[in-house]
Amino acid sequence: MKDLKTAVLIFARSAEYEAKAKPFLYSKEVFQSLNQRTLNVAKKSKLPYFLVTEKEQIGSNFGERFTNAIQSVYDLGFESLIVIGNDTPHLTTSQINKAHLKLIQNEIVLGESQDGGFYLLGIKKENFKADTFLKLPWQRPSLSKTILRVFEATKTNVFFLKKLLDVDSYQDIQKILNLFKKVYSFLLRLFLQITFQKKVYFINFKEILPTLLLSNSHNKGSPIFI
Repeated sequence: MKDLKTAVLIFARSAEYEAKAKPFLYSKEVFQSLNQRTLNVAKKSKLPYFLVTEKEQIGSNFGERFTNAIQSVYDLGFESLIVIGNDTPHLTTSQINKAHLKLIQNEIVLGESQDGGFYLLGIKKENFKADTFLKLPWQRPSLSKTILRVFEATKTNVFFLKKLLDVDSYQDIQKILNLFKKVYSFLLRLFLQITFQKKVYFINFKEILPTLLLSNSHNKGSPIFI
């Protein structure tokens, strides 16, 4: 039986938009894959879910768009929300279901990201204050710590899920591979292809660097900066 009081909100941007905001090699393909996987993960939870992309988001900055998206789902009559993004490869349906169960006993469920943000926020309607959310340091490393201070000040009970890695840059892909974090097969192939091409480019660049430096030694103009 479906829980008609709790919904999943996927707050995400299209792969095309993400590729412009995070322009690493094959970023569009990476986020196309992550978007589809995130949607499938939400569907499998059996909870009602809503996808809010940049086409539906309302506001002049991230905080306004995020806050308005949450409020729009509460306005439909739901009593609690599980908000997720599209950039966490290791997010699973079981974590969403765990957040759902923990919201029965806790007022907030938080899945922190390694970069200082969060990949999942479970929150009851009674604990959602739009004015407070608008003032949070969105898209900054201090976000999750600030949220915790806000809830601690109001003695709000928070349950923590395990920390996970987001994918925002090539460096994040390297971290996942270096830490031997398992990801689903298609994304792994993309990650390996990205790192392979990066290495090939670096090797080729090292080979032509002496030629570049030699040719510029005869140039009386501005020096070359590598």
